Amino acid sequence: MGLYDGDGAGDAMDDEADNGGAARSLTPADLVGVQTDAIQEVNDVFQIPPQTARILLQHFKWDKDRLLERYFGGDREALFSEAHCIDPTVKSAPELGSLAEAAEEVVSCEVCMTDLARSNLTGASCGHEFCVECWTGYLAEQIEGQGKASIRCPGYGCDIVVDELTATRILATNDKLLQRYQFLSSKLFVAEHRQIQWCPAVDCDMAVRVSSTGQSGACRPVSCGGCKAEFSFNCQSPVHLPITCQMLKVWKKKCEDDSETANWINSNTKECPKCQCTIEKNGGCNHMTCWNTACKHDFCWVCLGPWEPHGSSWYNCSRFDEADSKTAQDAASLSRAQLERYLFYFNRYANHKNSILLEGKLQAMIEVKMQEIQMSASMSWIEVQFLKKAAETLKACRTVLMNTYVFAFYLAKNNEAEIFESNQKDLEMSVEKLSGFLEGQASKQEHAELKRQVQDKAQYCEQRCRVLLDHTNEGREEDAWIYRNDKVAGNSKGKGRGATRPTH
Repeated sequence: MGLYDGDGAGDAMDDEADNGGAARSLTPADLVGVQTDAIQEVNDVFQIPPQTARILLQHFKWDKDRLLERYFGGDREALFSEAHCIDPTVKSAPELGSLAEAAEEVVSCEVCMTDLARSNLTGASCGHEFCVECWTGYLAEQIEGQGKASIRCPGYGCDIVVDELTATRILATNDKLLQRYQFLSSKLFVAEHRQIQWCPAVDCDMAVRVSSTGQSGACRPVSCGGCKAEFSFNCQSPVHLPITCQMLKVWKKKCEDDSETANWINSNTKECPKCQCTIEKNGGCNHMTCWNTACKHDFCWVCLGPWEPHGSSWYNCSRFDEADSKTAQDAASLSRAQLERYLFYFNRYANHKNSILLEGKLQAMIEVKMQEIQMSASMSWIEVQFLKKAAETLKACRTVLMNTYVFAFYLAKNNEAEIFESNQKDLEMSVEKLSGFLEGQASKQEHAELKRQVQDKAQYCEQRCRVLLDHTNEGREEDAWIYRNDKVAGNSKGKGRGATRPTH
């Protein structure tokens, strides 16, 4: 069950998971074509040089509609100034190679101060001219040293962007540097374009383009047409339905940092009431003496009050219910409860993650079973593909199930959460039944009966997964989820049913 196919094909589950619109894989050559088409569309309207149109598009993150609105809706002079380029319809700067000056006129390069014929100098549209050697050295430092593709003119106080035509002309004799510049230009193009992302797979140079941006922050599964890697378009992480990209980011940080170490300290230690040093109880006696040599305060571990009034009847602590003692105990209990809650969801998340890795061995078993069925001549190669599809369904559904525990961790209790947990339970049961059947009973079944049972269990898994994803997606569209942590709310408006609330 591939979550999404790069050419836009897929089943009902795949189409809806994409949040609308198809995805198309792009090779490096395709990326150049996309840029050229966008520049040509702007040129057809503005009638300006392609290199200027490119700079304007870069300024607006390749959003043609925003550029058109700004170009025809206001101050053009301010527009070109903000984009750091020269308006080609206004001759506000001296023209390069002006006919009024002889080509053989001797002038000085402003960088190296070498006297050269004007024909040996070149520059961008701003009119600042330098020798080719100085230009090449400057561009090399910007491209190789700083990894830049958007480069400003080296002229003193000049902020005009060096257009692609000028840079390409200067680097024409340096193939390595030119290729690096073109690579960085494509990289910058993808980074700025809202509807294009690089494939995150190692050694893959393809990109994926979607026809619409979809829900803000939502996991949008796409597939690379080259290496077939599946990932979330918005964050380039492996597909993580039903949680959002922001929720995954917060969860990873929580798992990686030392926040739970702090919870453990709060759950298993207390502070000295006098000097506030952290103390861990390492014995059964509740008579505590602060380990700080400058303090040595004697107090009761139970109520945190002075030990002296307790006398020999320490076990009958009369101050246990006082306000200050109750506050201290409540704080420790809350930290302990938060730690236990986190571990509950983390352990189940980690368990399914480990199961996905262990079920990788299932693929080898299935290959053997497929060959066995074919050799028996009871089914053709095409007919035995039901086993492979079932394994893919199992992996996809277990991945969704794994991420539901992240979603449930941040979800506040209400009616919607109850429905979600019910759907989660149904999905978990169906996943375990399919997994257990493929790993155990499948080898004992007759081929015809095996096919029927595998297909039935796999289809039921898909159905339960679809129900769960539909419910979470609808809740997100209607802003119906209430989260325990406002950092994971993503595009929640914070109103009505979608308002977030702090953890209590």
